[in-house]
Parts: sequence; structure tokens; C-alpha cells
Amino acid sequence: MGAVVTRRFLECLLGLYFLSHIPITLFVDLQAVLSPELYPVEFTDLKNWYSKEFKDPLMQDPPVWFKSFVFCELVFQLPFFPIAAYAFFKGSCRWIRTPAIIYSVHTITTLIPILYTILLEDFSRASAFKGQRPETLRERL
Repeated sequence: MGAVVTRRFLECLLGLYFLSHIPITLFVDLQAVLSPELYPVEFTDLKNWYSKEFKDPLMQDPPVWFKSFVFCELVFQLPFFPIAAYAFFKGSCRWIRTPAIIYSVHTITTLIPILYTILLEDFSRASAFKGQRPETLRERL
């Protein structure tokens, strides 16, 4: 019984993860690649607040390589989010395993250069990054 409850809890947690990423992707992340005219001022303000508050140089002035990752998020990940949310909320959907593994590998692959940049980039010398930058380890984390 405990294993069933644990599995169901994890499925619901994953369902929430994928469901929560739909608005985050649509309203914040995709601003890096889509035209600003597509977004109401409230969403633009939200992205600007986030990128300044957390000193996220990738969202303040996205480099081309980062935009390519966001484009992949638009094309591959965004269509997968509602499918995965459905499967995990429904529960016991064995067919979601392989697509979820593919999604996980893709996400890990794109996160490596993002985390490497945020954690190890010397922003004081990097001319490609404008705006506020993380200076301390705490800001980077």
C-alpha cells in the first residue's frame, strides 16, 4: 500500500511540475524569442522584474545560444507539458515513461551550459552580458 501511495504522490508532483511550466514558458521564457508586441505590459514587467531581482543575465539580454534553447522549449517542450501533466495526473500511464525520459535528457543537456554560464562566467569581463549580473556566489545560486 505504501508503494502505491508514494508512486501516486510522485505522479501528482510531476503533474504539477509539468502543469506549472505551461504558464512559465508561455508568459516568461518565450519572451526571449518572441516579439515583445505579443505580450501585455504586465508580462513584460514580470519578466523584467524577475531578471533584475534575480540578476539573470540570460533573460535580461539573451545571447543567441540561449535563444536557441528557448526555441527548443517552444517547439519540443511546450507541446509535451500538457501531455505529461495529463498522463501523470491520470496515473499509471506506462506510455509516458519513454517521452518523459527523452524530455529529461533534453532538459539536462540544455541546463548544463546554462548552469555553467551562471555559476562560472566572469561577468565583469564578459562583454556579451549587459544589465545587472550576479556578483556573489549567493546571487549566482
